[in-house]
Amino acid sequence: MLIALIAKDKPGALQTRLDNRTAHLGYIEETGIVAQAGPLLDGDAMIGSLIILDVEDSAAAQKWADNDPYAKAGLFQSVELIPWKKVIG
Repeated sequence: MLIALIAKDKPGALQTRLDNRTAHLGYIEETGIVAQAGPLLDGDAMIGSLIILDVEDSAAAQKWADNDPYAKAGLFQSVELIPWKKVIG
């Protein structure tokens, strides 16, 4: 099942994002369930994340989200996990 994780950063948290980026990217590589991912932008500034997870169920998506180094660092103001259906691409 595909689940879109849409997370928005807390205002003024760019340094938290930068400080934890290497760990976040390592977590993506290590877990092997991320189909697509990238930052949400405001101009050139990173302000959130869009991650498509390929997981067995919503509980697995929640577990992944909870263990993301960005989440553990307190980067996000909000996180949504929404089932997603790939149609194109």
